[in-house]
Amino acid sequence: MIGILSFVGFTSLVAIISYFATRTTDETSSDGYFLGGRSLTAGVIAGSLLLTNLSTEQIVGLNGSAYKDGLSVMAWETLAAIAIVITAIFLLPRYLKGGLTTVPQFLAKRFDVSTKTITSALFLTGYVVVLLPVILYSGSVAISGMFNVPEMLNVSDKTALVLCIWGIGIIGSIYAVFGGLKAVAVSDSINAIGLILGGILIPIFGLMAIGDGHVFQGLENLMGANPERFDSTGEAGQEVPFETIFTGMMLVQLFYWGTNQQIIQRALAAKNLAEGQKGLLLASFLKILGPIILVLPGMIAYHYFEGGLASSDLAYPELVRAVLPKPLIGFFAAVLFGAILSSFNSVLNSSVTLFGIDIYKQHINQEAPEKVVVRYGKIFGIILALAAMFIAPMIANAGSLFNYLQEINGIYSIPILTIIVIGYATKRVPAIAAKIGIISGSLLYIISQFWLQPRYVSEALEEAAAMGITDPSELALIEADAYPHYLHVMAILFMANIAIMLLIGKFRPRATAYVQEYTEQVEITPFKYVKQAGLLIVLIVVGIYIYFAQ
Repeated sequence: MIGILSFVGFTSLVAIISYFATRTTDETSSDGYFLGGRSLTAGVIAGSLLLTNLSTEQIVGLNGSAYKDGLSVMAWETLAAIAIVITAIFLLPRYLKGGLTTVPQFLAKRFDVSTKTITSALFLTGYVVVLLPVILYSGSVAISGMFNVPEMLNVSDKTALVLCIWGIGIIGSIYAVFGGLKAVAVSDSINAIGLILGGILIPIFGLMAIGDGHVFQGLENLMGANPERFDSTGEAGQEVPFETIFTGMMLVQLFYWGTNQQIIQRALAAKNLAEGQKGLLLASFLKILGPIILVLPGMIAYHYFEGGLASSDLAYPELVRAVLPKPLIGFFAAVLFGAILSSFNSVLNSSVTLFGIDIYKQHINQEAPEKVVVRYGKIFGIILALAAMFIAPMIANAGSLFNYLQEINGIYSIPILTIIVIGYATKRVPAIAAKIGIISGSLLYIISQFWLQPRYVSEALEEAAAMGITDPSELALIEADAYPHYLHVMAILFMANIAIMLLIGKFRPRATAYVQEYTEQVEITPFKYVKQAGLLIVLIVVGIYIYFAQ
């Protein structure tokens, strides 16, 4: 009962503070509604970025991956720091120079409006089919597991999951659709503090549980029992083989932190370039500490439960329920609930922004006043949220949650990253090249991962069965060797798409060279120490990899 009361109390407090903070937002302005009037400071940007990322698809999914593979999956966190540095130094100045409110707006200026529309449609499709349902599903698994909802309500596991999905979805929709980005950003900043504090408590109590009440003894026991799991270099058959960090891993990170509307929208709302860069650099430094919250608990769970959980995605919620003192479970569940809402709100708000500015205003009603654009954006957001709530329960049989999310995202992430890179790096590649790049990139990836890969893997496993091979570890290696890792496939298609677009640009160039104009909407004097701080962060990441390499 104490846990439930603390859960309700903390979430109510955050909601009240966020409500009053948004009363200064001009709700009749699409810019004020969508971007908070470009008023966000470095601290708010960093906190908002971190909490948007620290949702349950990360906390539950990545700890589940660490439960299976150990420390090697930290690449999803540590390499993110490098991607954020690149975004701060190279991409954000260009975004703010052009006065962008959405990433596809750049594509309209660089290529044409139809390219922007296709990209916005790809973002929206990915959000509603993949990202929003995954956030709702993983969040429901966590909340249901911590509070043991099936037993509390005397319902089946499936019914409890659906109830949690709809509860989270309805509350998240109210935050995002009726509060706008400023409400999301303010609640993010408050929850970020609680999430970091609560997130650190889990490995502390977990180490104490396996170390007879002593944290360092628990860490010694953990490392001594399975030293091979503390290897930063993943092997074949694991989710992140070491060589993939030099191919598709960095591309995925650059897309997520540099071009994904859900994430970059925070930095686009910065009051000036210096604040935006400081916010990104602060978030980048804190990402280096991410494995303490997102990887270590999964490794502790493997030791604590002796690898005996039915599903790796249960590692985090089961560890929380097992080691955290009962009065703190409610508080941490409330913080985690805030993280779930943060990612859900962020994706939903970005979707509303993309639809309102890039589709409704551009193609449906060009003469619509901003108040009308906001209204129809909210209607679209409600429809999107309902669709995600219906799709979310279907993810239960998807396998490794985090790996599933990253692989499916490749359908739209790499093609979009390709045309943005070419858009900024060249001046005469035409719009037709961008359209071909988007379509060919998506189709080739779908063919690769949903036709060729299952076919080759099936044939390899059939041959193994004919040879009498039944050992699970041997079969996993055979499956891994049957077809290139999806991160390698992303890198191959990225290079192929670039080659295609450059060839088109050579034989059918633009009539005039593209020149980016400074709109003067945002002051773009950079942070004085942005390069020095960025270099320091990169060196720390490299040092971590060298230290843990075996």
